[in-house]
Amino acid sequence: MRSAILSLVGGASTVLAAARGFNYGSQGNTLETYEAQFRTAQGLDTTSGWGSARLYTMIQEGTANTVISAIPAAIATNTTLLLGLWASSPQDVFNNEITALKNAINQYGSAFSDLVVGISVGSEDLYRTSPTGILSNAGTGQSPDVLVNYIGQVKSAISGTVLGSKPVGHVDTWETYTNGSNSAVVAAADFIGLDEYPYYENTEQNSVSNAKNLFFSKYDAVAGVANGKPIWITETGWPTSGPTENLAVPSVDNAETYWKAVACELISRNIPTWWYILQDSASPSFGIVQSGEQPKYDLSCPSVATSSSAAPTSSVASATMPTSAAVSTTLDISNAVPSASYAASGVTSKAAVSSAASSVASVAPSVSSAVSAASSAAGSVIASVAPSSAAGTTVMPVTTKAATSVADDGETVTIYSTTLITVTNCGSTVSDCTSTGMSTAVSAKPSVTSAAASSVVPSGGAVASGCPADINGAYQYPHLIIPVDSANPNKAYGTQYNGTVNSKVSTIFNFDIPASYAGKTCSTVFLFPQLDQLETSSYSFNDKGGFTIAVLNGVADQSTTYANAPAVAKQIGSVDSLQRGSSHTLSQDACPAGARVSFEVTSTNGLDLEWFNDYNPSPLGLYVRAC
Repeated sequence: MRSAILSLVGGASTVLAAARGFNYGSQGNTLETYEAQFRTAQGLDTTSGWGSARLYTMIQEGTANTVISAIPAAIATNTTLLLGLWASSPQDVFNNEITALKNAINQYGSAFSDLVVGISVGSEDLYRTSPTGILSNAGTGQSPDVLVNYIGQVKSAISGTVLGSKPVGHVDTWETYTNGSNSAVVAAADFIGLDEYPYYENTEQNSVSNAKNLFFSKYDAVAGVANGKPIWITETGWPTSGPTENLAVPSVDNAETYWKAVACELISRNIPTWWYILQDSASPSFGIVQSGEQPKYDLSCPSVATSSSAAPTSSVASATMPTSAAVSTTLDISNAVPSASYAASGVTSKAAVSSAASSVASVAPSVSSAVSAASSAAGSVIASVAPSSAAGTTVMPVTTKAATSVADDGETVTIYSTTLITVTNCGSTVSDCTSTGMSTAVSAKPSVTSAAASSVVPSGGAVASGCPADINGAYQYPHLIIPVDSANPNKAYGTQYNGTVNSKVSTIFNFDIPASYAGKTCSTVFLFPQLDQLETSSYSFNDKGGFTIAVLNGVADQSTTYANAPAVAKQIGSVDSLQRGSSHTLSQDACPAGARVSFEVTSTNGLDLEWFNDYNPSPLGLYVRAC
């Protein structure tokens, strides 16, 4: 049986040598729109061969189990298919996916099966149940044991049919595959579908210039646990517009740079790829083309020789770094100006930083010592993480003081070294833990910060020099939404999709401000359109009262309750009387670049409001706008 499976997978690799295409959603699509999009993909200028379609479901939108119209559209246009069955659902709903799959086999026969290159059971189901997915409000996911069961059901359903020889796999993100608790899914799959976006890797050096290195480092990490199974790239791309994620800036030029670095390399390696996405109207926008138009940017690649079979997956796993490993540090503070915090504004002058920079030679040894101390601390970090019985990943910052300098104007500046130690695969004992990465940053901070707070913003009024009350430029959406309830002070509700503000409940919003926002102004904005302007969100409102917004003296997490929530550092804005169809710039300050900030929204004057925080038209809720 094992040799038969390996033969099947090997054959699939050969068939898929030239499989390249795009992802296609089900919402709003019909037979006509699928056909039009498939023909657009086949006729793209400056590239060719992108004639494959990856689907997320077998079911046509708005029906119980009718076959998705993408299948007859693919037959009409000779578009190959990576089928998908949506798996983040209970058994009775998943049964409809299998019914639609069987109906497609019976209805279209070999005209259908000849176009199928594989079948994916699920899409990012494990990611949505991971801590990262939960923090990102990614939605409902699925457990690994249920996914394994569903994969088995699909294999049984196609056995003996025209699809019987097709590989059945799963699609997810790199960190879910490298998490040992999901190894059963890897074992059950015939192929590994990998979704990887350096754009969203906002805790790493994710500028477009480093995106190729970041992408293939994740690919190699998955290859290290794939047990020789083929890895197909099922989603990747770079947005042409939308919010900045750390160092990743959306633009047409950057999307082209990413295409030429990653797409062209995938073609060169002969790795099956389904790019995200042909066209869209979302934010961030990853679409290659505008509706009915040619590409937004040049999709050509240098001529490369390709083999007749897919490139073998790398057998190299992510290198591990022992806790005693040396860490190289570059000290460059000549232009470093510490970003102001919403909680307390620093008063460091550039003269003070320049003075500190002038003594780099004397500071550097201290920094080196600080880094060594942080490296030594990794062992204690591992020991502190190890008691957790659940395998996973923990990132622990270790900050040490490296040196102090006094500027000509008398201000004291301290140079700090912060090392992030990533610990993975922690089981019940210290020996189960491995330090898999250490990165060090050096920064200048004032030894003493001013306690002066910016003034409270008048209710709903314009803020001098603030950013516009919209998200038409650079902005951030909340990565954690935590309600806290005075009537249930010890109850932790965890992250939610909705903000809730009434006489008993306030809501805390976490924002991760990208390092690339350094030197910019950030405003908190609250957008409250009319109900009939909303397409994908909604709210309930008693048309009474307003709210205040405050920055907290700490960061909330999934365990935050009314009783243990961080204290208010200062109130930064308010709206006395909230009106439908209004927008508000609540505060403005220097962006706290590279920081995570928690804001709390509290009801005043009897307001009772619940809303789905959503950036789709028209945007609704709380955002941080940069300008």
